[in-house]
Amino acid sequence: MKTVASIRRPGLAELVSGIAEITARRPGLQEAADAVAVLLRERLPTEDLLTEQERAGSPDGYVSHVLHAQDDFSIAAVVWRPGQETVIHDHVSWCTFGILSGIEYETLYRDEGDHLVEIGHAENRPGEVSGFAPPGDIHQVRNTSAVTGVSVHVYGADLRKLGSSIRRTYDIPVR
Repeated sequence: MKTVASIRRPGLAELVSGIAEITARRPGLQEAADAVAVLLRERLPTEDLLTEQERAGSPDGYVSHVLHAQDDFSIAAVVWRPGQETVIHDHVSWCTFGILSGIEYETLYRDEGDHLVEIGHAENRPGEVSGFAPPGDIHQVRNTSAVTGVSVHVYGADLRKLGSSIRRTYDIPVR
């Protein structure tokens, strides 16, 4: 059985190095998300970053594979089978993501206290990179394509310690 450390991950070392240079400067939240987005556009890996088994996903829901984690950032690959989606949520830190396959359809919301208001949509396609920082990062994501989707997510937090990038889920009405 292979351990995570022994799996060949093309492009991961270069990505880690570049992100470490950015986070070492201690940028603000949005500045970090924007700088990592520029880097990710230049160094977006391919689906070969994951093993064939990891790329298969799970029929039970989307799967997140933590590929690297350290105190100030983590890199995860998220695998979404067609139709799989997240709950409405926000994040503990800034996030930058790049789409390798599939379509991540993102619905954005604003919290009005007792309800959410839908404020926008984004249809993120292969090769596209985007980023955001709290506050104002409430969203739900769904793979709307007919193929299994893979995306790379960089978070400004140590997922080894936190277990997840999600700060809060929202179970209030959307109006």
